[in-house]
Amino acid sequence: MALTRSQNMARIKGKNTSPELAVRKGLSARGLRYRLQYRTPGGRADLAMPAKRFALFIDGCFWHGCPEHYVRPRSREEFWTAKLQENVARDRRQVAALAEAGWTVVRIWEHEVVEAPSVVVDKVLTALKESASSLNAARVVRVELIDATTDLERRHLESLTDPSACTHEERFRMTRKVGRVVHQ
Repeated sequence: MALTRSQNMARIKGKNTSPELAVRKGLSARGLRYRLQYRTPGGRADLAMPAKRFALFIDGCFWHGCPEHYVRPRSREEFWTAKLQENVARDRRQVAALAEAGWTVVRIWEHEVVEAPSVVVDKVLTALKESASSLNAARVVRVELIDATTDLERRHLESLTDPSACTHEERFRMTRKVGRVVHQ
């Protein structure tokens, strides 16, 4: 029997997701120690190293507006648009608060982990070594349907660090799903 939308959404985890577990496994294999769900000056990071003032966030493509994989829901559009904008605003506040407190911030898309967990681990190690933040800056904040017969959409993207840096792109709706994580 198929699940209702509510039942399906209730099953989505907020922590200990497959992408998080893959990154944690890779970092542990490299000898790094970290704290989970650590309360930073900008909110709870998925993974943090407080002594090094380092915070890692693994952002879900749907929940955080991935430019490659975000899919506009066809029902309750006002609700989902507001939810997406709230999430992006929170991400923006987190990055600003952590930068102000002198933390290094790395934000990674879930699809990056799915595609190449070892590359993500290398990216984290580089950011740690260089104390340089790495942000997946562009985020979808709103999607408008242009043509319902062809599913042509206009996607509004904003920079995570500079909300005035806006771009627009038109493309056909894609519902390609992200595969599951392959642990290396």
